[in-house]
Amino acid sequence: MKRIRKAAPQSVRRVYRFSLFVSGATSKSVRAITNIKAICDKHLSGKYQIEVVDIYQQPERLSKDQVVALPTLVKEHPLPIRKFIGDLSNTERVLDGLDLDQ
Repeated sequence: MKRIRKAAPQSVRRVYRFSLFVSGATSKSVRAITNIKAICDKHLSGKYQIEVVDIYQQPERLSKDQVVALPTLVKEHPLPIRKFIGDLSNTERVLDGLDLDQ
């Protein structure tokens, strides 16, 4: 008897969730936003969500999320939580930290 496997429902598939902490529209903040979007579009197409947190608008998030430098990317899901500091221009390092093949 042949078994047919159904595709996993949309809600079950692995979605990467990120929070990117920035300080306004500084050049480093803009580069970090541009870089993480490019990385995600290329390597996680359709499987990611990015929340950009401007610390001037939400300063309470710094202590809540234990952010000590800016810009900082926090990978919240899937576990384990990982943090990346800087403008995310070193794509290889970010991909290694996310355990993604290049």
